[in-house]
Amino acid sequence: MHRNPAVHQFLLERAWDLTEEWYASLDQSKVTGIYASTDPVAIQKLKQQNFAFHEHLCEVFIKKEQEFFEDFNDWIIQIAKDSGHLDTPNYIILGEFLNVQEQYLNYIDEFVQRNEGIYSHEEANRWTRMIIKAFGNVMKRFVKENHKFSQIQLRSQQEVIRELSTPVIALQNQKGLLPIIGSVDTERAKHLLEQAISQCVEKQINHLFIDLSGVAIVDTMVALQIFHLIDALKLVGVKTTLSGIRPEVAMTSIQLGLSFNDLDIAGNLMQALKQ
Repeated sequence: MHRNPAVHQFLLERAWDLTEEWYASLDQSKVTGIYASTDPVAIQKLKQQNFAFHEHLCEVFIKKEQEFFEDFNDWIIQIAKDSGHLDTPNYIILGEFLNVQEQYLNYIDEFVQRNEGIYSHEEANRWTRMIIKAFGNVMKRFVKENHKFSQIQLRSQQEVIRELSTPVIALQNQKGLLPIIGSVDTERAKHLLEQAISQCVEKQINHLFIDLSGVAIVDTMVALQIFHLIDALKLVGVKTTLSGIRPEVAMTSIQLGLSFNDLDIAGNLMQALKQ
C-alpha cells in the first residue's frame, strides 16, 4: 500500500465528524434494524462502533496491507456478531458501508484541494483505489463472519424452539406428560426421542403419558421413532401410556406392521390420567 501519514492524520482528526455526518445522513424512512433504533444507548453504541471503524480505516495510509487487515479483524468480528447487526438485513448494512465509502472519497478530494499543487492526480487516484479496495475487503470479511454468526444464532434459536416443542411436564407422584402437537417430521421425532428421555431422567419421572391428539399425520419414520421412544423409556425404567391416537395415525401404524398389543393405551388424555 502507498503510505501517507498526512492523509492518515487528516482523516483521523475528522473521525468523529465522519461519524456524526454519517449518522445524520441516515434516512429513517428506509433503514431498518440497528440503524432505525431510537434507544439513546443503542444510538451511542452504534456511533462508537462507527468511530472505531474510522480509527482502523484511516490506518490504511500508514500500515502495510497485511498488518492493516489483521488489525481490522477484531472490529469486523465484533460487528459481525453484534446482536443489533445480526438483526439487521445485510443489504442495509452493506448500503451503509458504501455510504461511508463515499464519505471517504469526498474527504480525499477535500485533502487534495487543501494541498493543491503538492500531490499529483496519480497519487490522488491511488488513494481512491486504496479506499475502495479496503472497503471491498472489509465488506467481504464482514459478510463471511456475519453469515457464520447468523448460522450460530439460527441453530441456537432452533434448539430453543425444539426444546419448547418437547415439554415433559412433571405431574404428581413421579408422573409426567408429553403433549405432542403439530406436524412431526423425522428430525423433530428424533429430537423428541432424545429430549423426552433426558427430561424424564432429569425430572425423575417413572410414568410418562404421551398424548398424540394434536398430531394429525404420522409417516413411516415418525411412527417408528415413537415406538423407539417407548422402548427407550422402558430401558430407563419409565412406563408409558399413549392417549389421543387419531384413527388415521392408528391406520398408518397398523399398515407399518407396528403392534399396539404391549402398549398401555387410553382413548384420551383425561382417561389416561385417571389410571
